[in-house]
Amino acid sequence: MKTTNINFIGNRNKAIIFSSVLMLISMVSLATRGLQMGIDFTGGTLIEVGYQQAADLTALRNTLNTQGFDDATVQNFGTTKDVLIRLKPHSDISNADLSTKVLEAINKTTAEPASVRRVEFVGPQVGDDLAEDGFLALLYSTICILIYIAWRFEWKFSTGAIIATIHDVVVTLGLFSILGLEFDLTVLAAVLALIGYSLNDTIVVYDRIRENFRLLRNKSTEEIMNISVNVTLSRTIMTSLTVILVLISLFFLGGEIIHNFSIVLLFGVFFGTYSSIFIASPAALLLGVSAEDLMIPVKEGADIDRRP
Repeated sequence: MKTTNINFIGNRNKAIIFSSVLMLISMVSLATRGLQMGIDFTGGTLIEVGYQQAADLTALRNTLNTQGFDDATVQNFGTTKDVLIRLKPHSDISNADLSTKVLEAINKTTAEPASVRRVEFVGPQVGDDLAEDGFLALLYSTICILIYIAWRFEWKFSTGAIIATIHDVVVTLGLFSILGLEFDLTVLAAVLALIGYSLNDTIVVYDRIRENFRLLRNKSTEEIMNISVNVTLSRTIMTSLTVILVLISLFFLGGEIIHNFSIVLLFGVFFGTYSSIFIASPAALLLGVSAEDLMIPVKEGADIDRRP
C-alpha cells in the first residue's frame, strides 16, 4: 500500500487552535449548562408501559406537561409500542404515588389504556454514589494511563497522550452538554471505552515514532514524527472506519437504550483518531521530545566485552 506524505505536524498550529476553540466551547457549556444527568445519577422513577398500537409520544408528552410532570422524559423502548417514562424525584409525592399518578394521567387522554411492564425507583443516595464512583473511575483510568505511558515510552509522550485523551473526553462531554442529551451509566461506560480507544490509537503512533527515532537518525524530530503518522495513517483510518460502521448499525438498529452510547462512541472515535494525529504527537514535540529521549542506553564497557 502506498504511504501518504501529508504534512500533519507542519499544520499542528492550525489543529491546536481548532482544538482549543472546541475545548473552550465545551468547557463553557459544561460550566454554564452542565450535563443532563439521568436518573441513574439523580435518582427518580422509571416506568415502562406498553400499547397494542404504536404510541403517540408527542401526545403523551403534552399530557404529562399539562398534568404537572413537565420534567418527564418520554421515549420509545425497543419498539414503537413500548414507552419508557423517566421522572426525577418529586419532594411532595412518594415514588409509589408518583407512578400511579403518571399512569392515571396518560390513560385519561388515550383510548387504549397503557399496560405497565415495570416500575423502578432509584434513590438519590444511590445516584450520588454512582456519580462519585463513575467520575472517580475516569480519574483513576487517566492516572493509570499516565503511569503506563511514562513507563513504556517517556514522560513527554505520557503528557502528550494525557492531553489528547482529556481533549477527547472534554469535547465529547461538551457535545452532550450543548445538545442536552441525557448522561447515564451507559454513556459513562462509553466515555471509558473512548479513553481506551483513543489511548490505543496514540500508542500505535508512538510505537512507530520510537522505532523511527532509532532508524532515521539523519532526520529531524518533526520529520520523523510526520513520517510515523503517515505510515500508520492507513491502519488508523481502516480501524476507525470499521468501528464507525458497527456504531452506525447500533445507532439505527440498537434501540433507544444504547442510542446515546453509540453517539458518544461515534463522536469519540472521530476525535480519538483526530487527536492521535494532530494532538498527541505535536504535544510531545512542543514538550521538547527528541531522539535522545528514546535511544537505548549503551552499556558501559560493552565494546570491551565484544573484543576477542
